[in-house]
Amino acid sequence: MSNTLKVGLAQIAPVWLDKVSTISKVIKYISDAGERGCELVAFGEALVPGYPFWLALTGGAEWNTDLNKELHAHYMQNAVTIENGDLEQICKTAASYNISVYLGIIERPLDRGGHSIYASLVYIDATGEIKSVHRKLQPTYDERLTWSPGDGHGLKTHKLKAFTVGGLNCWENWMPLPRAALYGQGEDLHVAVWPGSDHNTKDITRFIARESRSYVLSVSALMRKKDFPEDTPYLDRILDNAPELLANGGSCIAGPDGEWVLEPKTGNEELIIETLDFNRVLQERQNFDPVGHYSRPDVTKLILNTERQSTLGFDED
Repeated sequence: MSNTLKVGLAQIAPVWLDKVSTISKVIKYISDAGERGCELVAFGEALVPGYPFWLALTGGAEWNTDLNKELHAHYMQNAVTIENGDLEQICKTAASYNISVYLGIIERPLDRGGHSIYASLVYIDATGEIKSVHRKLQPTYDERLTWSPGDGHGLKTHKLKAFTVGGLNCWENWMPLPRAALYGQGEDLHVAVWPGSDHNTKDITRFIARESRSYVLSVSALMRKKDFPEDTPYLDRILDNAPELLANGGSCIAGPDGEWVLEPKTGNEELIIETLDFNRVLQERQNFDPVGHYSRPDVTKLILNTERQSTLGFDED
């Protein structure tokens, strides 16, 4: 069974803007995936503590308003600071079940001063060690009002049994060069994380699979009106313009031939489980390999800057 991998797609809603409660929910789903024999489980973009839906619902581009500043501060208070051990219990749970995890978080990193936040994708291996933290390169549209742009430090792949796994956040998956950076590092299992909705996943999942001749897991969150906690600041203003269903899921899997292994599933919180066969990757690479025999590095080549960006460097004595 070394050529197969059992994967879980955790299509769930956060306890919105509540870091502690959402982490507890994530741990429950990691445990469930582990008990059901999964070797990898993935969660949606920005799941801990949730996507900034208020921006589109309450005039997020208005300058210097109490609503925007107070919600932003509340968001930051519930963001994840890895250096403070916020993911420690998740790592311990992964290790106890010998399962790897891809988790979308809102990160508040100390290496950038601790006062800005990033949409980050964290990879935790089966020993419970954090192996990469990829900060989303370019927040999309209104996301730029609250998220900061990331860097290439976390654009890494990881060995997982026969597979080489990598991942990107949401619309990063439309960016050709970050995809190519992962392909060049041997990626053959791509994890695309989304805040939710099949309008995001129904086309690009199969496109990336066909381009890369890899498996692609698109993992989406859910968000419904009932998922907004009652103690959310300005909740009435948020709900006034919110539809009943803000994000419908749409998690799915495409095979290395670009065809569906699992078509987009919408509407329900669930742990979706499939077993992937690595041999299918090798079969499809016979006629196309974008960084191997079907590439021309003497003509076109990508350079990846993996330096973690900061305004401060130390000149040690």
